[in-house]
Amino acid sequence: MIPQRNRTVPLLTAGLLLLAFVAGPGAVSAESGTARPAPCPATSLDRKTAAPLTLRDCLAIALRNNPDIQAAREDAAAARAGVDEVAGQRWPHVDLVGNYTRHMDDQRLVPARRPMEPGTYGDNLAAGDVVVRFPLYTGGRITSEIRASELLRQSSLHRLTRTRRAVVFNVSSVFYAILARKKVIESLEFSEKTLKRHENRVQDLMDVQRAARVDLLRTEVRLADIHQRLVRERNILDIQHRLLANLLGIENRASPLTVRGTLHLSPVTIPLERALAGARRARADYKALKAETEAQARRVDAARAGHRPTVSLEGGYGGRWALGSATEQAGADDSEDTGRVGVMVDFPIFRGGIVAARIRKEERRLRALKERLRKLDLRIRLDVETALLNIASNLERVRSSETAIEQGKESLRIEQEKYTLGRGSITDVLDAQAALLTSQTNYYRSLSEYNTSIAELHLATGEEE
Repeated sequence: MIPQRNRTVPLLTAGLLLLAFVAGPGAVSAESGTARPAPCPATSLDRKTAAPLTLRDCLAIALRNNPDIQAAREDAAAARAGVDEVAGQRWPHVDLVGNYTRHMDDQRLVPARRPMEPGTYGDNLAAGDVVVRFPLYTGGRITSEIRASELLRQSSLHRLTRTRRAVVFNVSSVFYAILARKKVIESLEFSEKTLKRHENRVQDLMDVQRAARVDLLRTEVRLADIHQRLVRERNILDIQHRLLANLLGIENRASPLTVRGTLHLSPVTIPLERALAGARRARADYKALKAETEAQARRVDAARAGHRPTVSLEGGYGGRWALGSATEQAGADDSEDTGRVGVMVDFPIFRGGIVAARIRKEERRLRALKERLRKLDLRIRLDVETALLNIASNLERVRSSETAIEQGKESLRIEQEKYTLGRGSITDVLDAQAALLTSQTNYYRSLSEYNTSIAELHLATGEEE
């Protein structure tokens, strides 16, 4: 047998193994553990949501169940895992390495440790080692990559916030459109009833020979037009209900989705510069792109670290075995244990231009992100200005259409009385009825668009509603 050996190397290697498990327990557990699956969101309309939904109800369901929000949450979780992945480079890496080698000539199992030491020789050798590598210096590459990952995680959280606010806007927009469509249908139904009453009045006048048959025909034509508009509006309303269910993330509906609410007229006055300043502070997509730009700057630093040397501590402990027919000298064995520890220095001299190309690539990406950030800044101003102009325009439309409705009702009453008294024509009655219907339709649509433009302003400024 071999005399007493120097046990310094095995002890140092064992110490490195202990350091690896103590210093990075989180990384080890993360590798060996399994991720807990996220609970699946409800995708059917339960009894509670089967009742008419208010805007608050719709927003609560959408924020919990919308697929875009769920996907953004998963992206944020993936970004968090990305931070852990990059941070794991700071800790020791432990690997189990094994190999088998077939040689043309017999080789010594392990190098001689002193002159005339007996050994084992063979052409089939196997080895197995536990190898520990610990980075001591990487030129700032790991630090830059960790910082970039943290910034990307912040960017993903900002994008989640932006997605939530975009969903809130989309749900609000469809909700207000449904309320307006209901009112338009009510106006059409009212016009249909009015025309039917007028049709009966024309028929009565025809019986006493005070009205021509052409008046009845014109009324019937207008009734047919109102009916086809009713069919179209009801179909659009049904589509809007389905669109709302899609935004809420509801797939299987046990009962039709219905909503209830009121279109409000509350004037909003916000100075442009104040709204712009608030948008730059609160817009989550602006903060997300800004964090992504900063992360790209860290990627540039990481690429530049490729020109710098890397220093790492490496140790290993394992065994060597001679397989098959091996020659064993007296006092030797067919298996040996080995251990080593040392410092590795890798200084890049020539990499075929890879490092320089990587630096140029990351710098160009950084410039592109800066231009996208500038474009988004311009877009924010456009969004805020557009929302404020839409609010002012829709408010004026609502007020003017309110007046037109009252005037239209009075005009229709007068024309109907004139026709009954034989002082007016059927054309004037039908025109007055059409004008009233147009005024009512314009009012409800402009009121819906006014409420939507307020939601649009909240989306443009990044503020909560």
